[in-house]
Amino acid sequence: QVALVESGGGSVQAGGSLRLSCSASGDTSLTYRMGWFRQAPGKEREGVAHIFSVSTASYADAVKGRFAISRDNAKNTLYLQMNSLKPEDTALYVCAAGPLLGAYMYWGQGTQVTVSS
Repeated sequence: QVALVESGGGSVQAGGSLRLSCSASGDTSLTYRMGWFRQAPGKEREGVAHIFSVSTASYADAVKGRFAISRDNAKNTLYLQMNSLKPEDTALYVCAAGPLLGAYMYWGQGTQVTVSS
């Protein structure tokens, strides 16, 4: 089992930055692949960024060039650096973890990000 706890959300103005963190505990051998998802009110959950091992990452088109995902395996922590934030980035951001292949198995509760214009 893996427990994931997000932090770092908040309210910022457009153009601002936030850094989200996701702390993993438990059997971290099950966190080979980790990712950030977001869900805005009335919208479906969407994948934002994913990272495999330490350096291989992928991003949704909407956040490319503005967001950066990283992880510190020694601290069992996943990060999402969000720059040039836009009002449309407002959502509940949730981290997830799982094996290399297949669906994500573990999910956090989320941290709210609100961007005002």
